Amino acid sequence: MEFRIADTFTDALAKLPGQEQKAAKTTAFDLQVDPSAPGLQFHRIDKSKDPNFWSIRVNRDLRIIVHKTASSFLLCYVDHHDKAYDWAVRRRIEAHPKTGAVQIVEVRERVEEIAPPIVVKVPVQEAPTPAPRLFETLSPSELLSIGVPQDWIPDLRSATEDQFFDLASHIPQEAAEALLEYAATGNLVAVGKPAAELPTRMPELAPRLDVSRDPFTHPDSLRRFLVIENAEELRRALDFPWEKWAVFPHPSQREIIERDFTGPAHVAGSAGTGKTVVALHRAARLVHSSPNAQVLLTTFSRPLANMLEQKLKILIGEDSSVVPRVVVTPFRGVAEELYQLAFGRRPHPPPEELVRNSLTKAANDSGVNEFTSRFLYSEWTYVVDAWQVDSADAYANVPRLGRKNRLGAKPRARLWPVFAATRETISKRGFHTWAQIFGEVTAYYSKQERKPFRHIVVDEAQDLGVPELRLLTAIAPREPNALFFAGDLGQRIFQQPFSWTTLGVNVRGHSQVLKINYRTSYQIRQTADRLLPKVIRDVDGREEDRSGTVSVFNGPEPVIAVQPDAEAEIATVTQWISNAVAEGIKPSEIGIFVRTRNEIDRARAVVLQANYEVLELSERGEAPAGRISIGTMHLAKGLEFKAVAVMACDDEVLPLQSRIESVADEVDLDDVYETERQLLYVACTRARDRLLITAVKPGSEFLKDLGSA
Repeated sequence: MEFRIADTFTDALAKLPGQEQKAAKTTAFDLQVDPSAPGLQFHRIDKSKDPNFWSIRVNRDLRIIVHKTASSFLLCYVDHHDKAYDWAVRRRIEAHPKTGAVQIVEVRERVEEIAPPIVVKVPVQEAPTPAPRLFETLSPSELLSIGVPQDWIPDLRSATEDQFFDLASHIPQEAAEALLEYAATGNLVAVGKPAAELPTRMPELAPRLDVSRDPFTHPDSLRRFLVIENAEELRRALDFPWEKWAVFPHPSQREIIERDFTGPAHVAGSAGTGKTVVALHRAARLVHSSPNAQVLLTTFSRPLANMLEQKLKILIGEDSSVVPRVVVTPFRGVAEELYQLAFGRRPHPPPEELVRNSLTKAANDSGVNEFTSRFLYSEWTYVVDAWQVDSADAYANVPRLGRKNRLGAKPRARLWPVFAATRETISKRGFHTWAQIFGEVTAYYSKQERKPFRHIVVDEAQDLGVPELRLLTAIAPREPNALFFAGDLGQRIFQQPFSWTTLGVNVRGHSQVLKINYRTSYQIRQTADRLLPKVIRDVDGREEDRSGTVSVFNGPEPVIAVQPDAEAEIATVTQWISNAVAEGIKPSEIGIFVRTRNEIDRARAVVLQANYEVLELSERGEAPAGRISIGTMHLAKGLEFKAVAVMACDDEVLPLQSRIESVADEVDLDDVYETERQLLYVACTRARDRLLITAVKPGSEFLKDLGSA
């Protein structure tokens, strides 16, 4: 007897109060252990058009809806008696006649009219132009070919844009995604499948289904139904019902997760498209499929690494025997641990102030006064130290990719003694810069035939620097599936761009861009995308095309409010929080972000004025009930909230004036504006359903790009 769980069940379970969730889980376990137990009290849903729907009694009023056949049980839904029965009466489960995917189909004739028209008497001459119908040129066969149920074809062919967003929640996700793609690009292609598999215009005759194939193995079936093999799998699925990514990955994600790559591979996509989901699932797949192999899952910061570790334990089980074989640590954590293993001692990086002072003193001692201290530090950080330049000859020939302030042979010759003296000062004090630490570990493991990891999965790869990438290539074996990167050039906020191919990492031909955004509403994504170009190119010329990204749910328009003073801004955000909580959003599901620590008091004032407790993001972790998270935009990376307020987007705060004043050459100024935009993009895209952006007049110049008047 096969036992399955549907995503509609986990969604419904997550909405129940804690005690009811516990009772429902207990009943689900009882069903899996002994489906014949008399206490389950099966009752057929007679009014349903699907004869296989049954209810199971949880308690006096709570019911689980199951789909029961001779060979399987499927957990479909859970709710109070009347709502549970109503759900089952209005649905049937079937294999789609053209795609073959199993779908939970909402019976059209039992659904109340969606967005009924309101009749208003107006003079004939004032009658508005009818809104265009988005899909009336698509034939029924074409709509069937992307998974639209037969019941819904007439409604979709007559739907306007506004009506379609209402309809989208009633049809299977694959159909909604493909129609959104068609509305945006004019191409009717099954989203998540290679375009070559599905022509732009579909043939009129539906192909015969392969009856020998289990319809539950179809990629679109796997996104909503999971076979549960044992009690541990069921426990994980029910303990974390809101973590749908752990159970039901999208077909486009699953294809990358399961694919074998002969060389370095890369997955890209705008915020919310599931790059981290792919990285986590891929790490889990590799550790399961490679007995005794060590897997490294790494990212740019300790808080993000902690978050990845928590999610990985959800995915593979905290007590799983494979957990010890997965190392989850940030880039610097990798270097530090391997340094100690290689050399038997802990590394000691210097304070930033020591480096700056050493550069200034060395320049004064050498009589080099034609370069600013800002330029010296920038050149040291992104060229000399990053590339571990160790001689005048090496500095004369090092490529200064991305640096528009060109330096000929004579200026480099003048500068080299400054950098050499700085390195000597740092060394005499017993310090190693982080670039040196990475460099020494890289040199050590480049000579070792046996590598510490068989597979390396990198999240937030856009924030890798030269030393970090060099290290990863040195500790990775020359085997298939050794290096996998997940990142978005549009979210680069820490590193200057550089050439990956120069370091021997070429992901061309092994790179894919995810297009389905299921974390951020259509309205928020559209607003945030105005900050970035549609196509972003890296130094190697590889392009990440952000156009055609589809959000799978609708929401309210983001609000941009520029106030006369900070007090008015605080009052605006306070009222916004009150409204959000009144409409069912928990305080722990709200985040407030500001550009720097200098503005954090404005965020704190909002939370206190709203009568909630503050959780500073430096503390990291799940926000306890009743506490609202606040922090800087840099700490927003990797987080998500139902509602986000981005405060203090003031003139000279965004972009940050001190960064503009510190530029050393033309490219630095370009990079400041680029990364400041990307920082705002990161903060805005932490929001799932609601976004508020506020400032004190005149406000940031970026607000006009977002749509502010």
